Amino acid sequence: MADDKNRRCFILLGFLLVVIWAALAVAPLDRKDWALENVLVLVFAPVLVLTRKRLPLSRISYVCIFLFLALHLVGAHYTYAKVPYDDWLKWATGVTLGDSLGFQRNHFDRLAHFSFGLLLAYPIREIFLRVAAVRGFWGYYLPLDVTMAISMLYELVEWGAAELFGGDLGVAYLGTQGDVWDAQKDMALATLGAMIAMLATAAINIWLQRDFAYEMAESLRVKKPAPLGEEEIARMLRKWKSAAPEDGD
Repeated sequence: MADDKNRRCFILLGFLLVVIWAALAVAPLDRKDWALENVLVLVFAPVLVLTRKRLPLSRISYVCIFLFLALHLVGAHYTYAKVPYDDWLKWATGVTLGDSLGFQRNHFDRLAHFSFGLLLAYPIREIFLRVAAVRGFWGYYLPLDVTMAISMLYELVEWGAAELFGGDLGVAYLGTQGDVWDAQKDMALATLGAMIAMLATAAINIWLQRDFAYEMAESLRVKKPAPLGEEEIARMLRKWKSAAPEDGD
């Protein structure tokens, strides 16, 4: 029954994502930038499909991934620096964020980086729990750490793409909007989003998991008192030599 619900959820979200992608593929603001931005989707979506049978994620994880990819597709359609969210807000409420908060730049890219951490840290945690069998402290720290690492890697990819393509396409893809600290702010927001996600997850587990404190303490207990490094290398060498066949055997 649970697997049935998981499969239906995956199919529904996949269908909705294809519909959103097809709709936003029509007349994007900058076709070349749209194509570059969609490399992420073309790589990530097939991985989810191919791994679903062996490693089906929870419906919570799939919804989080769907929301982030949908947000990314909107940014790709308009280019992140020109998403007209102020026009949408003005139409809906009569006010804009720019007027209300005094924004001088388009902050949709900031929202996307924050959402990356907020929405993807939980699926990353689920993979760590189920594949690497991490527990306690490491089940919260490692998703945060990986989120930060991926965010940093993405900034390097953006930089490389901007250097490679240059011109208006490079500027559109980089999307700094004149902010020299854009990369650092993007990484900080992804980190903040992941921290909020992990703190919220920890709060739920404190409430529902009776052995939460024990699991946290156990995860920080030293399992191997003896140091590794050169001692471990020497041990493995001795074992290898003892297992090696004698000359003439």
